[in-house]
Amino acid sequence: MRGVGCLRYTFHYFHTGKMKMAKNTKDLKQKWEKDTLDPVINKYPERKEKFISTSGIEIPRVAFPREDQDYPDDIGFPGQFPFTRGVQPTMYRGRFWTMRQYAGYATAEESNQRYRFLLDQGQTGLSVAFDLPTQIGYDSDDPFAEGEVGKVGVAISSLHDMEKLFEGIPLDKVSTSMTINSPAAVLLAMYIAVADKQGVRQEKLRGTIQNDILKEYIARGTYIFPPKPSMRLITDVFQYCQTSIPNWNTISISGYHIREAGSTAVQELAFTFIDAIAYVDAAIKTGLKVDDVAAQLSFFFACHNNFLEEIAKFRAARRIWARIMRDRFGADQLRSQMMRFHTQTGGSTLTAQQPENNIVRTTIQALAAVMGGTQSLHTNSMDEALSLPTEKAVQIALRTQQIIALESGAADTVDPLAGSYFIEQLTDAIEDGVNTYISRVDEMGGALEAIENGYIQREIQDSAYRYQKAIEAKEEIVVGVNAFENDEKVDLEMLKVDPALEMNRRVELARLRQTRDQDTVEGLLTRLENAAQTEENLMPLFIECVRQDVTLGEICGTLRRVWGEYQPPVWA
Repeated sequence: MRGVGCLRYTFHYFHTGKMKMAKNTKDLKQKWEKDTLDPVINKYPERKEKFISTSGIEIPRVAFPREDQDYPDDIGFPGQFPFTRGVQPTMYRGRFWTMRQYAGYATAEESNQRYRFLLDQGQTGLSVAFDLPTQIGYDSDDPFAEGEVGKVGVAISSLHDMEKLFEGIPLDKVSTSMTINSPAAVLLAMYIAVADKQGVRQEKLRGTIQNDILKEYIARGTYIFPPKPSMRLITDVFQYCQTSIPNWNTISISGYHIREAGSTAVQELAFTFIDAIAYVDAAIKTGLKVDDVAAQLSFFFACHNNFLEEIAKFRAARRIWARIMRDRFGADQLRSQMMRFHTQTGGSTLTAQQPENNIVRTTIQALAAVMGGTQSLHTNSMDEALSLPTEKAVQIALRTQQIIALESGAADTVDPLAGSYFIEQLTDAIEDGVNTYISRVDEMGGALEAIENGYIQREIQDSAYRYQKAIEAKEEIVVGVNAFENDEKVDLEMLKVDPALEMNRRVELARLRQTRDQDTVEGLLTRLENAAQTEENLMPLFIECVRQDVTLGEICGTLRRVWGEYQPPVWA
């Protein structure tokens, strides 16, 4: 009890001293403004009448202590509720964040070579990018896939492709993140089947599938099915992984694509948490307990150029989620209240003009993510506004993380900017803005209703429009684009996908269909069609299907016939 009493005394002393300090500070501030500030401003006006963050939060000239700040309730200690200062008490002093470079292009064999290269360079986790046909459930030989095979990620149609993708990579030794949404359950089934062939038990698998369909309706567009069956697939994954893959993150609820579509930092958090609330609600309705579901949730955020706002955003995000889980859902376990997240630097902030400038942008963003307490990080390559990244560009991006980790000192103390008057005020302001959005959507009936009536989409579109107008008016400066331009020719090595890829993929898939047991395939697809009309968990059947060489396109095509395809509403 002595320790508890001492702690209470410390907070009492801190609070009493803070009130006296606030009064003294107010008097001193007035004197400083009169004697020091006003003469300088009268002679040398500031650059702008008002300084505003990307979320529309007014930035003070100088921040001062807040008299009403409740330290234990609002800031606290690392590893304790509300986790403002981090989810682990030692953070990077114990272990660095996972350095996870997003990669994948062309064929499974070529992507496998890139993964091996990255692992050799010191990457500590894999992150798989799939091509567009795979993302929307088409095989590489489908007419809808023409012209897109292997362009923005790796082409995966069958278990054989997945085996080639991870050949020589022991799946019990790496953590794998897969950026896949509508057909996420099928790709996870393939990953499980590959692990089984390697002799790796499911409980040994670690990683994440994005599996976040609501943000596809909001911001990205790689959806297949209507919301209700899509949510059913997500909760099927939740239920299956809870018992079979306990170390797997069943969903990566993504603000990244919301931000890349043009949202502000506040909107990024707000709409992500609105989606997350819908997923937790759906899981509870299936009979899952909140503390069981929460342990396998993770988040995915962008990090853009406004250094201090991004740090404050991540700090606010942990606090908001902790309070949502405790106060809204009654989650008792600390692990359930922790918000664990991956960060990717801002792809939309990269410029085709003067692409070397992107190295600087990425460094600023990566440092903000680290100072904000991310659990894993992808740094974009300087050439990604022009093409798929080359090995040299990827290596520079990875080295950026390694230099921050090992040379900058930023990883040596937990939450280094805590207590900064401005950072704490900005953290509070972001939290207030997010909670306003959440309350507004609650009044509408929740995420699905706000998506169907177009509210969230319009908010993002309006924000993107305002930002573009600000760039055109030079109210927002993008170096090399609307300031400090030059006519220098861009001369970078670019990665190009072999145009023969599509024909080769068609030949491979034709051979697969000729050599597999077609009667078994047809029987499984009939079973799948019937099961999709019931409430049966589809994950075991997906695993059985892919083991018998049923393709991604055949599985998704069967589900399309049962469930239909999502058609976005037309708003007035």
